[in-house]
Amino acid sequence: MNDVKKVVLAYSGGLDTSIILRWLQDTYHCEVVTFTADIGQGDEELEPARAKAETMGACDIFIDDLTGEFARDFVFPMFRANAIYEGEYLLGTSIARPLIAKRMVEIARETGADAIAHGATGKGNDQVRFELGCYALQPDIRVIAPWREWDLLSREKLITYAGQHNIPVDFKKQGQKSPYSMDANLLHISYEGGILEDPWDEPEESMWRWTVSPEAAPDTPEWVELEYRQGDIVAVNGQTMAPADVMRWLNEAGGRHGIGRADIVENRYVGMKARGCYETPAGTIMLRAHRAIESLTLDREVAHLKDELMPRYASLVYNGYWWSPEREVLQGLIDESQQYVNGRVRIKLYKGNVTVVGRKSDTDSLFDPEIATFEDDEGAFNQADADGFIKLNALRLRSATRLRQRGNK
Repeated sequence: MNDVKKVVLAYSGGLDTSIILRWLQDTYHCEVVTFTADIGQGDEELEPARAKAETMGACDIFIDDLTGEFARDFVFPMFRANAIYEGEYLLGTSIARPLIAKRMVEIARETGADAIAHGATGKGNDQVRFELGCYALQPDIRVIAPWREWDLLSREKLITYAGQHNIPVDFKKQGQKSPYSMDANLLHISYEGGILEDPWDEPEESMWRWTVSPEAAPDTPEWVELEYRQGDIVAVNGQTMAPADVMRWLNEAGGRHGIGRADIVENRYVGMKARGCYETPAGTIMLRAHRAIESLTLDREVAHLKDELMPRYASLVYNGYWWSPEREVLQGLIDESQQYVNGRVRIKLYKGNVTVVGRKSDTDSLFDPEIATFEDDEGAFNQADADGFIKLNALRLRSATRLRQRGNK
């Protein structure tokens, strides 16, 4: 342990990572650099983290605004793939981890640190995501995961340790009967723990922070127009926006209409099932709208191929393989498919629902009204042509039935 002189710690300023900071100092007798990533969780968490890190003797403190990079280089590429894990989870926590790992490795190089450390538990997915990302970007990096080393394996033990070492703790929060473990960024906010550990119990309405309940949402719908260029939203209601601003706008709009709540039991990488509740307003809108513009502009077989590959892509993100060669190859294929995904989508937001009410592409639409019409198409489509391909496709079915019928005589 004495060969570690400086560690970069992924630091939130909460109970766990504050205890880890002191534990690293006492156990490894090393300097600790704290890194807090601003990926849209809100300013109320950032400055308190800085103040606490200073109080606890961090040798250097990094608080980096990564919201633009997060939206542009991670969230938007993922939504080009329409990625969704196990049919429900929009990967809000998963997609943030590779960016945090990337910046931790960069800070370790900048500060001459020997190792990086994180506060992910041995039960969760984040330990895998952090460490796979770090090893992919810096193969010889040393990773310290205190939850896999120490014996502070309960909330009570952590609070006792904090008291013994004069670590500031918000006892008002710690004393709550049903506290939630929360993770927030520009894409989502997640909730775990407390009453959610019983999959039968309905979440308390007071738990939700970003969205009103659909029942309490406005009685008047809101129409929104999204402009797409090569698979990415570039404007909202005619106003050009950067990716992060698009997400902020859609989060606010979706939140006031009760859009984006999910209550999920998911299969974790480590083999256990875990329940989590999520608010993902912008992501829910983006997924629905992107599929709408693709339905108009993507070739049928390309669209079907994307749908076949999507679960694989989503699993790679969920399981921490963002920096893997297979994800990069898949991303290249997906991005190539998006060159013609240009146009506009009109959606209606109303009481928890996102309804597509229009889609249009002046340059890349594959919808031909002369062929699709129910009126006289003046010969654009020869309906008699269907006879041949139906009989060809039915040949094996008819042959099998005839042969079985003969064999039964």
